[in-house]
Amino acid sequence: MDWDPEVLPEQRGRTLVVTGATAGIGYFAAERLAGTGAHVVLAGRSAERLGTAEAAIRTQVPDASLSSLLLDLASPESTAAAVSELAEYERLDGLLLNGGSMSLRAADRTPDGLSMLLATHVRANVGLVAGTLPLMARTAREHGATARIVHTSTSFVDLLRKGVRDVRHGSRVGVLAYTRSKAVTEMFAYELDRRLRAAGTPVASLVSRPGVGVDARTPRRPGIRDETIPIQRNPYTLWAQGKDAAAWSALRALSDPRAQGGDLYSPSGGVKGWPVRLTPNPLTQSPPPDALESVWDQLEALAGVRLPSTGDRAPV
Repeated sequence: MDWDPEVLPEQRGRTLVVTGATAGIGYFAAERLAGTGAHVVLAGRSAERLGTAEAAIRTQVPDASLSSLLLDLASPESTAAAVSELAEYERLDGLLLNGGSMSLRAADRTPDGLSMLLATHVRANVGLVAGTLPLMARTAREHGATARIVHTSTSFVDLLRKGVRDVRHGSRVGVLAYTRSKAVTEMFAYELDRRLRAAGTPVASLVSRPGVGVDARTPRRPGIRDETIPIQRNPYTLWAQGKDAAAWSALRALSDPRAQGGDLYSPSGGVKGWPVRLTPNPLTQSPPPDALESVWDQLEALAGVRLPSTGDRAPV
């Protein structure tokens, strides 16, 4: 193994945003990044939970450089407000898109009628990417290092038998609807990287899969993982890892100097293990061009944004 997840490269001076940073994988990713010297922006929908997360990180990293960002991924208005706030930062070197609803009920919808899974795992992230690309590109050019966007997916995507063409077409089976939303996430991530490369924009787009992280194997943190937080039972507990280890793939994608745009990182054992680079699924990495163009157009319409066009310079 040529990558040690316990010893991350120093990130001092860099500003990194982590969505879903108040619990689970997002929290532990933020904690580890704070330990590298980076300024970490914790993004979450509850001011109280953001405060708890900040306090918990400081128990592990007393000199952590942190700030908080209110962000409700189910709300386009909240996403737009978060983008506006991030635009005021002096620099933005990395964006870890970890957050998203885990509600698997088909009836769970946003106030504007969109599937909660599609809204929080896809629409919000497309909006965040479109809104932060100008700052990320400027940061990369000024500091001579490629900025990174890391999209969180799942190995369930490899179980799909056919690709996605209709972004809004979900399923009444919750796990299938979740898997389809992550397939769209991967399609977006890989195509975004191709377009950024074509435009000469110094921002890389990568994918991480966390494997399975369970509460029972997760280290204790005050207000994050302690006696006040009920343990969520998981049938994979005997074979799984803690949520701290489930953050490793994303941390490698975000901080490994050798990682490149279009890379996919996942635990070596699928469910758990040290993060390794895998070959992307052709269904999401290289779908038929007409399907990809259609999905891209749908994503722009869904998020109400304009994204880089093939062969054109990115609007940054």
